[in-house]
Amino acid sequence: MKAILCKEYGLPDTLVLENLPPLKAGKGQVVISIKAAGVNFPDTLIIQNKYQFKPELPFSPGSECAGVVKEVGEGVTAVKPGDSVMALTTFGSFAEEITVKETECIPLPKGVDSTQAAGFTLTYGTSYYALKDRAQLKPSETLLILGAAGGVGTAAIELGKILGARVIACASSNEKLAACTHLGADEVINYETEDLRERVKLLTNEKGVDVVYDAVGGKYSESALRSLNWNGRFLVVGFAAGEIPKIPLNLTLLKGCSIVGVFWGSFMRKEPGIAAKNHAQLMTWLTSGKLKPLISAVYPLAQASRALNDLMERKAKGKVVLAI
Repeated sequence: MKAILCKEYGLPDTLVLENLPPLKAGKGQVVISIKAAGVNFPDTLIIQNKYQFKPELPFSPGSECAGVVKEVGEGVTAVKPGDSVMALTTFGSFAEEITVKETECIPLPKGVDSTQAAGFTLTYGTSYYALKDRAQLKPSETLLILGAAGGVGTAAIELGKILGARVIACASSNEKLAACTHLGADEVINYETEDLRERVKLLTNEKGVDVVYDAVGGKYSESALRSLNWNGRFLVVGFAAGEIPKIPLNLTLLKGCSIVGVFWGSFMRKEPGIAAKNHAQLMTWLTSGKLKPLISAVYPLAQASRALNDLMERKAKGKVVLAI
């Protein structure tokens, strides 16, 4: 089977495509023949040894996939060969096959294709956990999303609207903002050409926003925090800009606001019951058509480096997926 391998830490162009022996399922394991793999920002970090999880070299990146069960090991009862499934893997999904634990397999709902499924779980799971559990976003509140055209950002737009919020989407180009409007954003801000704080004041009649969803970090974080209303919540989701901002803590005192961390991976492990309920709700919305994931590009496995570079260069709108 073919797999993209990280044999030395570095940028996407250092990855190689190699042939490996077919995988076998051990006790409690499942081998999935992968049809599609989602490409996510943590994948760009793990190959540079900058992520929280550090697999031993060599390894295949890729943290989520969808496909068909090829083989099951001893004791596996939840799935059988031929079942369509999706899986969260941390790494290993940029390949034709992957071995996962039985508990990591999620049945693929009818009507949801592999491409959709491969780009769904991480981004929507992160954004739903952020807005519902961490921010406790309420109907009629105003939500400001930084990096709104990216994978988690587009998911946050859709989920913010489902939860009844007014959504202000921020991105770096008018083309990206057009995609945000198409997904349901009520207002948009181009933070490359407009003053973020002044635009928020104008759009909220000087009141400010109730929740900031920040997956970008960098130079816009402090302006966004200063744009919070009293009792606002600032969600720390990620640092796609590369720079981890340093925030003056007196702002939290003056605004009575909260800075709230969002680490979905740890949430999945520490609170599996709530995570399962969240996933079930997301699947209901997906199969009913309330959620319509935006997939901006689909690349073959051999072009995994190009897909990762799209994310690093902030070219992607919504999700990028590898078709395998």
